[in-house]
Amino acid sequence: MRSLDIGATGMLAQQLHVDVISQNIANMTTTGFKRQRPEFKDLLYQNIVRPGTTSSDSGTTVPSGIQLGLGVKAGSVYRIHEQGTFKITENPLDLALNGDGFFQIELPNGETAYTRDGIFQLNQDGEIVTTQGFRLQPGFTVPDDTIDIAISNQGQVQVKIQGQVNMQNIGQIQLSNFINPAGLEAIGDNLLVETEASGAAVEGNPGTDNFATVRQGTVENSNVNVVEEITNLITAQRSYEMNSKVISTSDDMLSTITQLR
Repeated sequence: MRSLDIGATGMLAQQLHVDVISQNIANMTTTGFKRQRPEFKDLLYQNIVRPGTTSSDSGTTVPSGIQLGLGVKAGSVYRIHEQGTFKITENPLDLALNGDGFFQIELPNGETAYTRDGIFQLNQDGEIVTTQGFRLQPGFTVPDDTIDIAISNQGQVQVKIQGQVNMQNIGQIQLSNFINPAGLEAIGDNLLVETEASGAAVEGNPGTDNFATVRQGTVENSNVNVVEEITNLITAQRSYEMNSKVISTSDDMLSTITQLR
């Protein structure tokens, strides 16, 4: 009985749906987090009577035939990179991106990762780093006698040195963008890495060539919509229940057959 297998694939699909929803809800307060959404596909079909086959000697053809589906499977789980809301923190090293692009982060192995999480700090050497201690590229060192840090919308990092009147420029933040940001691979810690699906990184300065501008003293909230996620969770739960009902009904039908005498 095909319905047993079909119902099982439906339950597995909705279980995956709930997993994705739970990940979104768990990260509803994660800075720069981008929600995910699953997409599903129907499985192969069995052609009992193939459409278009000849049905008589006079040349008549079957208009639709008999095709029986075998269930559902997950097609993809992709990340939705829509802009999140902003939260003002007044911390000079908290940065938010308003528009497209990612901060460039140097990993310990020398590779570059990308993030929308703009919560940065200073390490023991005065370098601007993430909360994991990974350096913000192309690299910025703040002097020990700095009393103020100013970062413009175009990503210019300036510091005010004690005893000096003018601000000193110590570097320019560069952003990266991708033709398909949904193809980036998440590695945890709010970091993404380039893949063949994402395409090569395109670098540019904030505020130029459609790159985002930088907002100092602000962080970007997660773009998770809690009301939408709860609605999706209820839908997934009901779908799971209906697929389990299919399996129960199929089992009852098989039980009826075995009781025939």
